[in-house]
Amino acid sequence: MRNLKSSSKIVSFIIPFGIKGGIHIHCHNCIIDELKFEILVEDKDHPQMISYIINNLNRTNTWHCTKGKILIIKESGVRDFLDFSKDHMNQEAIYFRIDHGEWRPISEVYGILDMRWVDELIMNESVICYFQPIVNAKGEIYGYEMLSRFTREDGSLIYPNEVFTAAKKRERLYALDRLCRMTAVRYAAPLKKKAFINFIPTSIYSPEFCLKSTVQLANELGADPSQFVFEVVETEEVGDIAHLKKILAYYKKKGFKYALDDVGEGYSTIELLSELMPQYMKLDIKYVQGVVSDSGKQRIATEFLLGALQIGAVPLAEGVETREDFEWLKKCGYVLFQGYYFGKPSLIPKEERILDI
Repeated sequence: MRNLKSSSKIVSFIIPFGIKGGIHIHCHNCIIDELKFEILVEDKDHPQMISYIINNLNRTNTWHCTKGKILIIKESGVRDFLDFSKDHMNQEAIYFRIDHGEWRPISEVYGILDMRWVDELIMNESVICYFQPIVNAKGEIYGYEMLSRFTREDGSLIYPNEVFTAAKKRERLYALDRLCRMTAVRYAAPLKKKAFINFIPTSIYSPEFCLKSTVQLANELGADPSQFVFEVVETEEVGDIAHLKKILAYYKKKGFKYALDDVGEGYSTIELLSELMPQYMKLDIKYVQGVVSDSGKQRIATEFLLGALQIGAVPLAEGVETREDFEWLKKCGYVLFQGYYFGKPSLIPKEERILDI
């Protein structure tokens, strides 16, 4: 793609970031309104097409307004624009973006349009929670990880990865993350057990604003905030540590607990752990499975354990599938355990004790 500022004849179809809820914010808001696309045309041979396109969008009520060379176009008008540009313009010179994101070739917009179903899923709150047990060394239920599962109209399940991929491409991660978080709080509140609830740090632009509804819901349900352990998804992938620290500080201030998920070698330095000060640390599954017979995994598991204990965090081994790995980790000093050996995720929480331990 050429430098987008190199030609004075470039024609832009751009939606400036909106004002939602009366607040000037740059975020992926939880309100699922119709997407608006920024489309940049570098085809200098077709400036006369612009007035025609505007008139057509105006007739179909998919044109919002213009500001200089800026045209705000609703998603419902994008396919008409695509059909027209395919016949009359050079599509290789057309780019688009959403919410001031990265510019992408217009050919990639079809996939985003085809994933519109995820908007309806969020608006209809088509999500339920499964419970996966977390146990102590005696096999007693300590708590549950709350796992979101998504349903179609016929009741069948949609793979979570499919849903989150679609939400990310359509800039709906904030709304989806909020829906999952709130649903998990509702499911977990009556249990009176620790509830580990995943959240995506990059979907939260301001903890004071984005997490307010979570705090209010917990209060409305009469739940003790310390019951909830908010778990950082893909800890190793978090790039903005300062932002993550703000989120975790907010949770702590409101009485919630928090955990680092999938921790391995990258987060094993005591300096970084001391900055984040999690109450729980979950050892990545790849260092858990087969640890009984792998000296490399044993070294990492031991270093992880020492790091957790040094900062006062509870060490939790996730992904335990065999008694042999469980016994080794227990002997090593791990306190909490999670995995198929103790129970797969289910709609009904297991009893107080896992009987086969």
